[in-house]
Amino acid sequence: MDSDGTQDARVARAGSVPRPAGPPQVPPRPAHAPGTPPPPDGPAFLAWVRTPRPQAAPGVWRFGHRPRPEQEPERTPTRQLLSGALIAFLVGWLIWSLLWNGYLGGWWVVPLELFTPDSWRHSGDRVGNAFLWYGYYTLIALAIMITVGKLGRWGEVWRRFGPPAWRAAAPPVHERPPAPEEDPAQWNQLRAAGAQDAADRLAADARAGRMRDVDHARIARAWQGVHSGRHGLAAFTGAVLKDGAAACLHPSGERDLPARIALHDLITGQVRLGSTVDDPRNPYAYRGSGLALGPDLLGTSLVAVGPAGSGKTGSVVRPLAESLCLQALAGRAAVVVVGAAGAGLGPADAYDVVVRVGQPESVYDLDLYGGTTDPDEAAAVLAEALVGDLADPRPGGDSRRSTTVLAQLLGPFRAVHGRFPSVPELRQLLDGASGPLAALRKALQDTGRDSLLRELDARERQAAHPGDVGSVLADRVALLDRPAFAPFFDTSGQSRPFSLRALDHPVRVRIDLPERGHADASRILARLVLAQFTASVATREDRSLFACLVLDDATGVVTPESVRGIQRLRSANAGTVLTLRTLDDVPRPLRGPLLGATGCRMALSGLTPWDGQDFAEVWGKEWIEARDVTDRQIIAETPAGKALHALRRVITGRAPTARAVTVRQVERERWSASELAHAVPPGHAVLSLTNVKGEHAPPLLVDLRG
Repeated sequence: MDSDGTQDARVARAGSVPRPAGPPQVPPRPAHAPGTPPPPDGPAFLAWVRTPRPQAAPGVWRFGHRPRPEQEPERTPTRQLLSGALIAFLVGWLIWSLLWNGYLGGWWVVPLELFTPDSWRHSGDRVGNAFLWYGYYTLIALAIMITVGKLGRWGEVWRRFGPPAWRAAAPPVHERPPAPEEDPAQWNQLRAAGAQDAADRLAADARAGRMRDVDHARIARAWQGVHSGRHGLAAFTGAVLKDGAAACLHPSGERDLPARIALHDLITGQVRLGSTVDDPRNPYAYRGSGLALGPDLLGTSLVAVGPAGSGKTGSVVRPLAESLCLQALAGRAAVVVVGAAGAGLGPADAYDVVVRVGQPESVYDLDLYGGTTDPDEAAAVLAEALVGDLADPRPGGDSRRSTTVLAQLLGPFRAVHGRFPSVPELRQLLDGASGPLAALRKALQDTGRDSLLRELDARERQAAHPGDVGSVLADRVALLDRPAFAPFFDTSGQSRPFSLRALDHPVRVRIDLPERGHADASRILARLVLAQFTASVATREDRSLFACLVLDDATGVVTPESVRGIQRLRSANAGTVLTLRTLDDVPRPLRGPLLGATGCRMALSGLTPWDGQDFAEVWGKEWIEARDVTDRQIIAETPAGKALHALRRVITGRAPTARAVTVRQVERERWSASELAHAVPPGHAVLSLTNVKGEHAPPLLVDLRG
């Protein structure tokens, strides 16, 4: 459809309606600068921070959550409920009528005669007598009503069809503020430690609307550092008294992201991805609740599988990346997001470092060797990136031969030049070019490095043998030795390379890979980042900072070594988020280990049956109660019975039957491959969760649009 302006122009040209004359309408001035979030509201912030967040099962959105019973209460069918309530009312009315009219005798007034004096009952006071007798009648009527009301379940009728059902289900509104000793906006933990002035300043900023959720989380994180001894109390108090809610800022100086697309709760660290469907296949305690992920779940890593257009990037990756960036601003996390250029992983302003591989305007470069100075470590990481996908995917397969070949060249080169070789230099060495190898040999002989000279001799001997892996490495390095990558991977110190060694700090990094025209090179770089990530997080000194790597497309990235690295991330307070279009992008022997190494597994709509089979196997089976209903035709033996059956057949159109119900326990798959392929609606996913404590949630049907 055309825009409104185009339609008006066409109507004006046709002469039907003249265009109005007069000065153009000027839009109102925006309340804040473009690209920046609106200023927070004091009462809204206080309501947010005071909202209860009860403990809940893994994956439940805890903000304002109202827990439900573990088991679904028995729900009486509407017809049976209403008919039972009506019958109970008629029974009560009948009993009262019989009592009132004396058909049941006068025994029911005996308690009144026994427990009241005769002077009360036979006095001449008509008002007193009426009050006494009719009060007793009312008491008997109420007793009958309560009894038949319980039998007829009038309370359930009231809750299901009365005013409680008319009111919209909404979280309770806390009109009165909590007591000062229980108010989280008063920063009582600071007061208990003697920082009374700092707590007063923060509480005043919260009431005045100068504090955001990121500020609250960041200052709480800084206070944890004081409590653990990493920071001094005097320095913390001084910073808070000076800057208030802006104290302890992130090194970037930012206090929020330019924009948000998801709901975040930085007190619990959760981001809401959707809602759990009210479906019988979901546990009753989860039905209708929000579905959220946080570091406690991402610490076990997440793999999401779904075809293109199923919502992996927009519904999963983008909200998770946004949440991790907010937590990085709060000093709680370090995040590296890797994806194709233009994949919609968030604006560049939301990141501290943006590496655009293959783009000349990129400010930052990517360190090919991960910032290490150890040749053996650099060789292991680089070998995984270059030929990790060629290693035997069966158990025990690795790339140790490739690591040895690279170490034989990297060690001597660094000893001579004080740096690792650039991509063109490494390609020449792997190709066995006589000039660079001769120059390297001469430099080693001049400096008397005999041990490194023996490494170089061994490399030259191995290169002469058929089947040497050096030629394969050279072919893979040639994919990076292209004109588009000429300004990148510089080792001379003239560029600004980013190294994953920086994950000791709350840094936000986005790496754009050149998918178009350089698909193989992009897969090499993705494996390089994953290998560097698993190697660097394991050597961090401060593991209180959660580190996460988000790979928007993990095609060709899953290798035997990467699966082993993912298994070790949980103990290092780190995790990965991997997305795949299909499990066919993973070698068959590695599909089971990959799903076993990740604690959170997501199958999005549109999955193929053979992919669904892998998920069905890893989710296993459960015992359920199966009900088998059998209808058996009733055979009449008497003439009256046959006539009655004939009349019933004419009225209902079916032969009279007797229903037999058999209940038994059977073991069935939680989600079968066919259900995953055909029963998951668009915009939905089936997700199982496991947190770092080992608590888990069964596969849940989740609406990612809710």
